[in-house]
Amino acid sequence: MEQASGRSGGAGGSGGLAASVGDVSGPARIAPAGEGIGQEELALAARNHGLPLEALRYDVTPPGLHYVLVHYDIPAAVEDGWTLTVGGRVRTPLSLGLDALRTFPAVTHRVTMECAGNGRARLSPRPVSQPWLVEAVGTADWTGVPLRLVLEAAGVRSDAVEAVFTGADHGVERGVEQDYRRSLPLPYATGEDSGVLIAYAMNGLPLPPQHGYPLRLVVPGWYGMAHVKWLRDISLVDAPFTGFQQSVAYRYRSSADGPDAPGEPVTRIAPRALMAPPGFPDFMSRTRVVRPGPVRLHGRAWSGRGAVARVEVSADDGLTWIPAEVASPQPHPWAWQAWSCTWTAAPGRHTLTVRATDTGGRTQPLEQPWNRGGFGNNEVQRVAVLCL
Repeated sequence: MEQASGRSGGAGGSGGLAASVGDVSGPARIAPAGEGIGQEELALAARNHGLPLEALRYDVTPPGLHYVLVHYDIPAAVEDGWTLTVGGRVRTPLSLGLDALRTFPAVTHRVTMECAGNGRARLSPRPVSQPWLVEAVGTADWTGVPLRLVLEAAGVRSDAVEAVFTGADHGVERGVEQDYRRSLPLPYATGEDSGVLIAYAMNGLPLPPQHGYPLRLVVPGWYGMAHVKWLRDISLVDAPFTGFQQSVAYRYRSSADGPDAPGEPVTRIAPRALMAPPGFPDFMSRTRVVRPGPVRLHGRAWSGRGAVARVEVSADDGLTWIPAEVASPQPHPWAWQAWSCTWTAAPGRHTLTVRATDTGGRTQPLEQPWNRGGFGNNEVQRVAVLCL
C-alpha cells in the first residue's frame, strides 16, 4: 500500500546529480537545549491553527475556530466527480459518488477532536514539529454515513482484519513519499458503538476545504490522526497495515528508545480540561488581569475513553484544589463537557490550574512524561493571572 521512499526527483545540484525526496525531507529531530522555535516550525504554525481559548464558550465550535492540522496540501477538490472506492477483502467492490453516499441513512454525531501532538511545544527537550501549546482541539456536529453501513454494502470477507483509509493529500515525510493513510481494526470499524462516520457535513454545512471537503472520516474518541480527510479510498486488508502514518509516525517512544523503535500506537484521547482564561489579556504575555472578588471560571473537559467524572481547579499552581461543577455527557457522549466554578480573587499574582479525571480513573498529570514524538501530552493547563 505504501509508496516507496526515495523516488527520483529529477536532476539537481550544480553537478546535475540525481536528486531524491530524501534531499528535502530529513529525519525526526529533537531540539537541543536552548534552541528556540525555528522558521520551519513557524511556517507550520502559520499554516495550521488552534482554538482561541475564549471560544471554549461555544458548545459547538464554529468551523473557522476549530483547530486545523494539514500534513501536506489542501487538495483541489470538487464534489462533481469525487469518488469513494471501497475494495480489497470485500465481496462487492464499490465506487460511490456523493449522491450515492447520500442514499444511505445519515446520522449526526457531536464529536470533540484533538490533535495527537497537542501540548508538544511544552515538552523539554522539544520534538521539532508542529509547535502546539494546548489549543489543538475543537468540537463539531459531523453529519454523514456510518462506516459500517458502507462496509456492509460491500460485504466484508471473513479474512479481513483492518480497513485502510486513503486521503487525497500527498507529500513526503522523513524521506517517504506517500498519500496520507491510516487504518482501523475490524470489527471496531464496523461496530455500531464506535460511531465511525464517513462525513460530508460539518455543523450543518458542506465540509470546509481545510476540514476535508468533500469527504472525511470521523473516529469518535481517537486523536485527530485517525480522522482521515479528503477521503477517496477504503481498502480492507488481511494483515495489519504497516504504512508510515501507522507504524512510524504516530507512536509513543520513550526517551530511551531510538527513532526506529516500534513504540506503542497512538490511539484514544487522554483526559484533558481547558479553562477559558478569565479577565482580559496582555497582548504579548497573555497574562490575564482580573479584579478582586468572585470570578467565574469555566471551560470544557473530555476524554477518549469515557465520560469526565471530575474537574478540579487550583489557584496556587496545584498545591490545593477545589471541585468544579461538571455537565452531564448526555446526549453527546463523544463531545466535551462544560465545567464551571467560582474563585474569589485576591490582589496579587496567581497561577490557575485545571485538571480532569475520567470515569476510568485516568487523571491529568502535573508534569508530562516525555516521548520522542510529543504525543498525548495532557499535562495540566496553567493560566497566569494578575489581580488588581
